[in-house]
Amino acid sequence: MNKDTTKPAVNKVPKTSKNRRKSRELVLKAIYQNFVSPKKLSQLIIELDEDPDFSKADENYFHQLLEGVYEKLSELDTRIGAFIDRPIVELSPIEHAILCISSYELIFDLSIPYRVAINEGVELAKIYGGTDGHKYVNGVLDKVAAEARPSEIKRKSS
Repeated sequence: MNKDTTKPAVNKVPKTSKNRRKSRELVLKAIYQNFVSPKKLSQLIIELDEDPDFSKADENYFHQLLEGVYEKLSELDTRIGAFIDRPIVELSPIEHAILCISSYELIFDLSIPYRVAINEGVELAKIYGGTDGHKYVNGVLDKVAAEARPSEIKRKSS
């Protein structure tokens, strides 16, 4: 008796979940645009709603993150400024935007583990930042995390 032991082909179901990394990328575009040519938040949202990647992003997280960074930008600059080696206006707009996004997550969104916030910032810097910019971003975010989440870092290192 000859049994067919091959498994039937399984069709992979395409991933339909909304992507927070795409949300962060869109927020990066918005904050960058605002640094280069200041615009109202509502105008940035309208422009990014037309971005081809918008349908792949977690829309709720996009709005939460963009509005949060926009609202807390001055405070974020102050907090980041304590850990950088130059005036904040001398940062590249991309690295400045990445630092704002990840610092916002570290300081104001405790639902995001600190390692995730740092890793996402580093990944954005690898994709969009200058050569070795990700190393700079990583170093600054490590310091922001140490200040913003000392007990979480202590628990992870124990």
